[in-house]
Amino acid sequence: MANKNNIVIVFDFDKTIIDVDSDNWVVDELGFTDLFDQLLPTMPWNSLMDRMMKELHDHDKTIEEIKQVLKRVPIHPRVIAAIKSAHALGCELRIVSDANTLFIETILEHLKIREYFSEINTNPGLVDEQGRLIISPYHDFTKSSHGCSRCPPNMCKGLIIERIQASFAKEGNKMKMIYLGDGANDYCPSLRLKPEDCMMPRKNFPVWDLISQNPSLVKATVKDWTDGEAMERMLMGKINEIISSDEEEKEKMLSSDHCKMSVGIVHEPLVPLALQVPLNLVK
Repeated sequence: MANKNNIVIVFDFDKTIIDVDSDNWVVDELGFTDLFDQLLPTMPWNSLMDRMMKELHDHDKTIEEIKQVLKRVPIHPRVIAAIKSAHALGCELRIVSDANTLFIETILEHLKIREYFSEINTNPGLVDEQGRLIISPYHDFTKSSHGCSRCPPNMCKGLIIERIQASFAKEGNKMKMIYLGDGANDYCPSLRLKPEDCMMPRKNFPVWDLISQNPSLVKATVKDWTDGEAMERMLMGKINEIISSDEEEKEKMLSSDHCKMSVGIVHEPLVPLALQVPLNLVK
C-alpha cells in the first residue's frame, strides 16, 4: 500500500483494537479457564496457548466453533471508525501482536477491516490435517534468543519496530510512527520510538504504568487514551497535527526555494535580457 503521508500507525491487537484479550476470550468462552489458570505458571504464554488449542481439539472443539467465538469478541465501534479514517487520510496501518494469525485475521475479516492493514506481525496460527490449531512462536526461542530481557521469549516487539524503521530509512522516507498499545510487551517498542513519533498507551494499563515510572525514557510524544472514543479523538488529532506540520514545512521550503531563485536572477548578468530584443533590430 502506498504511504501517502509518511505516517505509519502500529496497533497492538488485544485490549487495543479489540476490548479484551483474544486468547483469554476463546479459553473462557469455551469453558477451559480452570485448566488454563492451572497451567499458566508452568510455561510461557505462547506455549500455553498452543497447549490449550490441543486441549480444545482433544475435547472435540472445532476450528469453526473457535471462529464463532472470535466473531463475538467485543470492540468499541469508534475503533473501527478510527482505523477507516486513518487509512483514508493516507496512513499505513500495521499490527504487532502476541496473539496469532488465525485469531486476528478471523476477527478483522468479520469486522470487514482486514484490507486496511498492510502487515500483521504475530505468532503463526495454522490448522493441521486433523483440524487442530497449532500456535507457533513468532521468534523460535527453542533455536535462539532474540536477546531482549524485557520481552517474552517468543516475541520482542521492539525489534519489529526497529525493522520497520530501518525499512523506511533504507527507502529514504522520513517516516513518523504512531504506536498504540496497552500491555507490558508494548513498553519495549515505546523505547525505540524517535522524538518525532508518538506513543499512545492505554491509560491505567501495564504499558502506561511502566512509562509513568520514568517518562523521560520515552523520546516520543506520549498521548494516553481510555476507550475507543478517546482513541479515535487522540489519534485523529495527532494525524492531522502531523499532516498540517508537514504541509507548513513544505510551504516554507517552497518559499525558501522561491527566494533563492529570485535572488539568483537579480545577481545574474543582464546578458540574457538581450534575448528580448526584437529580431528586426539585430544587425
